[in-house]
Amino acid sequence: MIALVASSLLTGAASTRSRCAGLVGMAAVVTDATLVDASDTEGEHCDVRGLVAPNVRFHLKLPTDYSGRYLQLGCGGFCGELVEPTLRPCVTAPGDMAVATTDDGHTGTGDVPSVDADWARDDRAARDDWQFRAPHVVSRAAKDVIARYYGAPPTYSYFSGCSNGGREALLLAQRYPDDFDGIAAGAPANQLSALIVHQAWLARANTDVHGDPILTADKLPGLHAAVLARCDHLDGLVDGQLDDPRDCDFDPAALLCPAGGKACLTPAQVDTVRKLYDGPRTPEGRRLYPAGQPRGSELAWNRWIVPTDDGALAARLADNYLRHFAGARPTTLADFRFTAAEFHRLSAEGVRGNAMSLDLTGFHRAGGKLLMWHGWGDEAIPAAGLLDYHARLAARHPQGLADWVRVFMVPSLHHCGRGDTLTSFDPLPDLIRWTEHGTAPDRITAHGHAPDGTPRTRPVFPYPLRAKYDGTGSTDDAANFTPVPPPVPRKDAVDWLGTHLHGLPGPVG
Repeated sequence: MIALVASSLLTGAASTRSRCAGLVGMAAVVTDATLVDASDTEGEHCDVRGLVAPNVRFHLKLPTDYSGRYLQLGCGGFCGELVEPTLRPCVTAPGDMAVATTDDGHTGTGDVPSVDADWARDDRAARDDWQFRAPHVVSRAAKDVIARYYGAPPTYSYFSGCSNGGREALLLAQRYPDDFDGIAAGAPANQLSALIVHQAWLARANTDVHGDPILTADKLPGLHAAVLARCDHLDGLVDGQLDDPRDCDFDPAALLCPAGGKACLTPAQVDTVRKLYDGPRTPEGRRLYPAGQPRGSELAWNRWIVPTDDGALAARLADNYLRHFAGARPTTLADFRFTAAEFHRLSAEGVRGNAMSLDLTGFHRAGGKLLMWHGWGDEAIPAAGLLDYHARLAARHPQGLADWVRVFMVPSLHHCGRGDTLTSFDPLPDLIRWTEHGTAPDRITAHGHAPDGTPRTRPVFPYPLRAKYDGTGSTDDAANFTPVPPPVPRKDAVDWLGTHLHGLPGPVG
């Protein structure tokens, strides 16, 4: 029925073109609307650019062949770029989904705009837009445009984001529970202010007294190989990936040699790797973040932790946040102290952007579905932090989560994509089926390759289930795996300094 309605609304090229052009000036939001002819990659659509006051830009594509669905995409890092959305066919109905992106209310500068934050220093409105407001107001504006263009609001609305976009996804479920029917939150940066402390720790742990890196890129392949040699077999297969890095007890001291060299580590490098695996702590030993770098993620440390020609991303993100989001007492990465006092000082501002609330009753009451996912090889946001949040969420909702919240942990996947073996994971089709037909996802296939380059697929089951080879056929074929519980149940909730932040939901606007 939806397809028939959409078709009748968009009969005739002239009518479609005039309807698209007629959006300009709508509610002082749409600044440009142009009908774009079909290409090899996208169908015909109305390309809409708009602005939500004061400075939140958005880009919305309205397909002529429309499924009745709306998809909004999150943005990464500190945002600041209006990334072009791509039309996406709907898996449960004919036609494409209307799709939108936003820059979150500012324009970044530099070679990597999403790590720049000088726009935030003296601009409360810009900080609020990035921290919590922009995704919400864009959802409202986009739906108004959709209703005007097609004659009806979207039948279902979805949000999908990873990293900062994953933070936005959780924030929308927590603070704006009626905005979206289905939400996919990948590798969420939801413990935002604490994550900045973690990034600072990554950078400082790998910097010597002269400002030079202690661990260098040439050491990473040997380190990673040693981790696999120690732990790859623990999940029952020697396949180049760890199903749960927390099972691995590799100690970098096994590679110690006083003179260094590609096959071994100096004492200083051993100390650095131990600090990276452990995560940030106060001088008294209290955890400042619920996780450290996962064993098995070492090949992804280059550029994030180990600097390249343009520095290390962890250092740039931490320094920008500390300089421009730290309130009346800005600091720098070099001067930051890993103390409880500094943690709490950052939290005073960070709570505005944190997405740590455990109260999702509004989202549940609205019938929402939340699918969270993370790569076990994530170098930027340790995956165990998501499990800490999920464990606390389950305790907050003792009636059970499986009907409306599920978590998927992808072995070897790096930050939001790429990886040593598994390199891509797309939960959106399963989220749509779950939201619209009540079919909860019991397995989602991840794609990648074996260490020898052979194409690999693996099923990812809802956490805490793991994939076990059934003993028949190729270990690179997802069809040959079954779900099993972990050998020993884990206590995922971690004792760390920021647990009180779960009770501080942050502002709305």
